[in-house]
Amino acid sequence: MTEHPSPDQRIAELIELLDVQPDGVDRFAGRRKRGGVGRVFGGQVIAQALAAAERTVAPDREAHSLHAYFLRGGSEDHETTFTVERDLDGGSFSNRRVVASQEGRPILTFVASFHRREDGVHHQDEMPQVPAPEDLPDEAALRAQYADRVPADKRAQMLAPRPIEMRPVEKRHWMGAESGPPISHSWFRTVAPLPDDPKLHRAILAYASDMTLLGTCTLPHGLSWTAGDVMGASLDHAVWFHDSFRADEWLLYATDSPWAGRARGMNRGRIYSQDGRLVAEVAQEGLIRQITPKAN
Repeated sequence: MTEHPSPDQRIAELIELLDVQPDGVDRFAGRRKRGGVGRVFGGQVIAQALAAAERTVAPDREAHSLHAYFLRGGSEDHETTFTVERDLDGGSFSNRRVVASQEGRPILTFVASFHRREDGVHHQDEMPQVPAPEDLPDEAALRAQYADRVPADKRAQMLAPRPIEMRPVEKRHWMGAESGPPISHSWFRTVAPLPDDPKLHRAILAYASDMTLLGTCTLPHGLSWTAGDVMGASLDHAVWFHDSFRADEWLLYATDSPWAGRARGMNRGRIYSQDGRLVAEVAQEGLIRQITPKAN
């Protein structure tokens, strides 16, 4: 991988990462991220588990929900194995259970439900009124602008080129944002066009849904991972796919946190297409522990 891969290269690598490979009967191998160091990104494991489950379901049934529990932190030193159980293939719905493992130890359990598309009544929450993505700066440019405020050991990760472009509406914690309500809005899309396969777009939305979400419950408390005064980890993660969308077109991620306490924080997200359709919803509880930063 080049030091500064082009947008097309970043997307090609993301597609390759999420394309799990058969490794036996209802068993699949998930690749490691190129150049990955330390813990595996939770959104990656969720997206790969979804891709594995979808490989065993009839093509006319779309994923409409997934629920995952993180058991252990995965390591970028190893590939991940996904074992699928076919719990149900009914008249309208299919259900799959997946266990993601590394070196024989489960790191994530996952359940997904698939529905044959039907027509029905419709209503939705209205899309929040926020600035359009075209009127907001790219987060990559903001990260470069504020990199000198981040501890030196975190700058490389902060500045690494990413396959998902984000445009935040509010200030990020690393921009010196003051404490405020546990509400956040961000536009996101892939940095280059994607193939038309809806399964790939769902996998990438699942991947991106783990971005910015956990931090929502820290906003009222002035905590920041870059400042080193909080330790957090996702405990569970759920996604509901409501409507069709493209992950290479702008999507608004509106997150809020209704509760935090007992070293845990609850976070919710709604994802809208730019034309105002509510296309997905997300919920996640995470471990949040305030810590004393180490002296320099």
